[in-house]
Amino acid sequence: MFLNDTLTLWSGGITPMMPSPLLATVAAEYSPIILSGVLLTLVTIFIASKIGSEVAKRLDFPPVLGELVAGVVVGVSALHLTIFPEGGLSAADSVLMTALQALNHLSPAALTTVFEAQSEVISVLAELGVIILLFEIGLESDLRQLKEVGIQAVVVACIGVAVPFAAGTAGLMAIFHVAAIPAIFAGAALTATSIGITSKVLSELGQLKSKEGQIIVGAAVIDDVLGIIVLAVVASLAKTGEIDITNVIYLIVSATAFLIGSILLGGFFNTAFTSIVEKLETRGNIIIPAFIFAFFMAFLGNAIHLEAILGAFAAGLVLDESDARSELDELIKPIADLFVPIFFVTVGARADLGVLNPTVPENRAGLLIAVFLVAIAVFGKLVTGWAVFGIPGINRWAIGVGMIPRGEVGLVFAGIGAASGILDKPLQVSIIIMVILTTFVAPPFLRIAFGQTDKIAVQLESKNE
Repeated sequence: MFLNDTLTLWSGGITPMMPSPLLATVAAEYSPIILSGVLLTLVTIFIASKIGSEVAKRLDFPPVLGELVAGVVVGVSALHLTIFPEGGLSAADSVLMTALQALNHLSPAALTTVFEAQSEVISVLAELGVIILLFEIGLESDLRQLKEVGIQAVVVACIGVAVPFAAGTAGLMAIFHVAAIPAIFAGAALTATSIGITSKVLSELGQLKSKEGQIIVGAAVIDDVLGIIVLAVVASLAKTGEIDITNVIYLIVSATAFLIGSILLGGFFNTAFTSIVEKLETRGNIIIPAFIFAFFMAFLGNAIHLEAILGAFAAGLVLDESDARSELDELIKPIADLFVPIFFVTVGARADLGVLNPTVPENRAGLLIAVFLVAIAVFGKLVTGWAVFGIPGINRWAIGVGMIPRGEVGLVFAGIGAASGILDKPLQVSIIIMVILTTFVAPPFLRIAFGQTDKIAVQLESKNE
């Protein structure tokens, strides 16, 4: 299970279950079969992620969406190739486990042990994937670009975080009577904007260096910073199961101080990093020190009751200023290519879309929640265009639409929320559907928004002539 028994990376409130001596003996006895299960599951995940990302690429959609959809296909919602022992699922529900049982003549008890053990290994790999993902996002977040766009991006980002968070949380509690902690977590999932998706579309449109493009990308970077802080606060709140204002203030101050402190000490860290890299002569002289720093920062973030991903993100921001940054960017890509798809596919694999089947009466509430979240997700970002001031003729629609896609950051929220047990199935799947739809609709509508501006400009020029 995703952080259910042995690890508590995202949810420190989950009590680890200590295996009995008998269970440990059985696990050791069947360790070769557990390895076989892990290898088969990884083969399934990598094939699914590759097919999904390639199809998405050919359809001009972000590859990450293809990986998510592929996970849904191979997971509990469809083929049952990659499933996890949560929500009442058993080894008998897994196609891969059934095949292993037939090949190795396993008893039902032994099969259950193999199933749970291999699921834990895959979950740990997925956790490493999300840490590496946030480290990579930190490396891609240019602090110098933040300074260039200035106050406009800050205002857009703050509005883009506050409006959907407040509206989503309040709406879920008032309209759907969702408990406070899950509602806050779902509201937090509405906050962040995908830098990668937005930047890709702006680059294709030739608008990356425009005023609108600079504001969108700069605000998306700040959104990610604010989103990670929000995630750290909300996920940490889930550990106690209640809202303590003093604890909230402590977490916000801690998260902000941790991130800002890391950045302020960036010069020292970069000097030390560069000095170490120059003295190393064997393979991995850059990537190994980088990951030592990233994993230590992740550990430090977790140790002070924040989140490991906040530490990984801070490490990326710090090393972004190092002399070896360009080379590090290239070195981290194959590692991210290997681990990050495991996270996205497993998130999709855990999403039981059956809970949104409208023919089942008890599922209709979840479907309504999904519609509500999508509406808030779109509206909460569209209003950001009207937060821009002092720039005449700015394309406010383009800015608002450019902030809509949630992408990989939204999936991080969904995965962590499900892993910690905060989100029930309808709410988890509703968040994933929100992520999929906002990421799908944003690119074409961003093209339309800039296209309309171009037509208006042409018409004005023709009238002037």
